[in-house]
Amino acid sequence: MTLARRAFITGGAHTAYLGKGHPDFIWKGHKDFGARENPTLEQTLQAAVDGCLADTGVDPASIDRLYIGNFVGELFVNQGHLGAALVGTNAAFEGKPAARLEAACASGGLAILAGLDVIAAGADLVLVAGVEIQTTASARVGGDYLARAAHYSRQRGIDDFTFPALFARRIKAYKEAYGLSDEDLGRFAVKAYANANKNPLAHMKAARMTLEQAGSTNDKNPHFLANPELNPWLRMSDCSQVSDGASVLLLASEAGVAKLGRSLADTVEIAGRGHAVSSLYTDGDPTALSTVRRATSGALADAGIKASDLHIAEVHDCFTIAELMTYEALGLAPKGEGAALLRDGRTQLDGDLPVNTGGGLVGFGHPVGATGVKQPLEIFRQMKGRCGDYQVQRPLHWGLTSNMGGDDKTVVSLAIRNQS
Repeated sequence: MTLARRAFITGGAHTAYLGKGHPDFIWKGHKDFGARENPTLEQTLQAAVDGCLADTGVDPASIDRLYIGNFVGELFVNQGHLGAALVGTNAAFEGKPAARLEAACASGGLAILAGLDVIAAGADLVLVAGVEIQTTASARVGGDYLARAAHYSRQRGIDDFTFPALFARRIKAYKEAYGLSDEDLGRFAVKAYANANKNPLAHMKAARMTLEQAGSTNDKNPHFLANPELNPWLRMSDCSQVSDGASVLLLASEAGVAKLGRSLADTVEIAGRGHAVSSLYTDGDPTALSTVRRATSGALADAGIKASDLHIAEVHDCFTIAELMTYEALGLAPKGEGAALLRDGRTQLDGDLPVNTGGGLVGFGHPVGATGVKQPLEIFRQMKGRCGDYQVQRPLHWGLTSNMGGDDKTVVSLAIRNQS
């Protein structure tokens, strides 16, 4: 669906994405355990909003509306009503319209869509945030909270870790159908960690992952599911991170860009959008991401381009198999041959279509509500040469995001065009 008015990303900010394995994350094994604590939701959101205001130079009083993506604040930090929390980050926001959007891991993407809709309706400046704090619970309790993104009554019992089990089922089906090797799947984790090692904000910036480790079962990379049928198919390296963090960006109409004193060349345009949702109550082909295909196809068609026109992408690698299947959903490779894109180096940082340059969900981290905001902000940062050691070293004209909620149930995709 073409926007009634053009919409642009003008800047924004991420916090560091924190969790176990990050040198600044406080847990029981950390030297500062008991002496200081990890940032709260309020502190994390405040830092990202302040960073966005500073980066864009916007007068906060001129912002027309605010949206925030968050999945389960009520469970992890006992806090809902986050539209009002977002308003509380700056005195100039008092009285402005604000709302929280929820679509599991696609909550941030849904917040972006709400911002695009209100720009189409006449707003000029819209602040969009995404935040999640999810290290407050144990892995098993947190896994139960996150299982609310599945059909809880039907799927919760599959394993203590519901979503790893659901994607282990996909790995199993894909390997049985197409013969995917452990080494080929391990390459996705190696790429994610290598990119994250260059990204100072990444959860796993200090962690190393070798192909020997990721491509096999070993003490550092064990199977961990209790379900005996699914246990052999998924390893720790296949999983995204349990992270705390926030990302915030500023959307603007053409008039809004002028209000900022900027030119369109300082921005990127959201030229296409796709939004597809499948039934929570049924499961499709475990070897394909059909909802991702619908959403990404919609975004590409909206922008009038093909997947072959893309220069960069941010896709939802909640598990390594999801990145591989997204390649195929985009039509970049025939079904069953997605691993070849990475094996041949095409989606590496120096390839012709770099994917998840800052580490993706596996390396950069996955604060659930923030991911769908982080992805388009990362495309903006890459297109404007702001990514430091993980900057792609060639011009970037077209980018794509794919933000997935649940097991291929809600997907938001954006086609992004550089304006310089």
